[in-house]
Amino acid sequence: MARRTAVVTGGAGFIGSHLCDALIRAESAVICVDNFLTGSRDNVAHLLASPHFDLIEQDVNDKLAVAGEVDVVFHLASPASPVDYLRHPIETLSVGSVGTLNALELARERGARFVLASTSEVYGDPHQHPQTEAYWGNVNPIGPRSVYDEAKRFAEAATAAYRREYGADTAIVRIFNTFGPRMRTDDGRAVPAFVTRALTGQSLHVAGDGRQSRSLCYVDDTVAGLLAVAASSHPGPVNLGTEDERTVMDIARLVLDLTGSAAGIEFVAMPEDDPGRRRPDTTLAREAFGWEPRIAIEGGLAATVTWFVQQLAAGAAR
Repeated sequence: MARRTAVVTGGAGFIGSHLCDALIRAESAVICVDNFLTGSRDNVAHLLASPHFDLIEQDVNDKLAVAGEVDVVFHLASPASPVDYLRHPIETLSVGSVGTLNALELARERGARFVLASTSEVYGDPHQHPQTEAYWGNVNPIGPRSVYDEAKRFAEAATAAYRREYGADTAIVRIFNTFGPRMRTDDGRAVPAFVTRALTGQSLHVAGDGRQSRSLCYVDDTVAGLLAVAASSHPGPVNLGTEDERTVMDIARLVLDLTGSAAGIEFVAMPEDDPGRRRPDTTLAREAFGWEPRIAIEGGLAATVTWFVQQLAAGAAR
């Protein structure tokens, strides 16, 4: 059989690079497209020697320079942390709109399956708990976080429109709070921020009173979900995340325990429009794909801490 070819936009990013790894292990040919706004060549450097991996440095806001047959397009390109999308608001809006349309057009031209990596942020600060795929969300359309939230909501609308208008083979995946190795030390999200500060002896900054909740899903589980959706014909949207809901304070304490850090906890102001609760209903993923997270938060955090220790040590050595 011919080797399947996958295009991964944002493939040098945190989740994207892990997806590229999994696709190469599955003996797919991979075309990674990234402009390195927030991604890193280091994340895919180990794949460059593979004859089945190609890296294209390109902004997906331009027509994608991908030649040949394509079987599946994974669209992950976008700043994803608040630090990044607040620093790059226009780029975030553009990649969610123009970039998504370009990726959809590539998939349509080649007759490929299209998988959109959307986000739990489309639910905003939810009034429904846990969040099902049928929930329309509670998003502030003009708040600072809207550049990411609304970009992803537009991307979902565009994906659904291509399916209705052109009969395109599309799917929408809503990713919840993924974490793991290859997150940047300056990423700004809770896990990398907590781990970095704990390992460097700085107090952990907990927003508000720390009772807001998150549902952390280890990156290997998220990637497995993306592959399962891609292998199906399901249109989504599909929630991918864990139902193991933890408070931010619980996560901070767990990081302190795992790192053995004596750093304390410092309370800081709550960011504008920060969601109070976040937990997916993953019934659809279980029933349609047999998917559920396999890696407990504690095990995933231990692996993440180990990776951050190595990164910080390498930085000190330089």
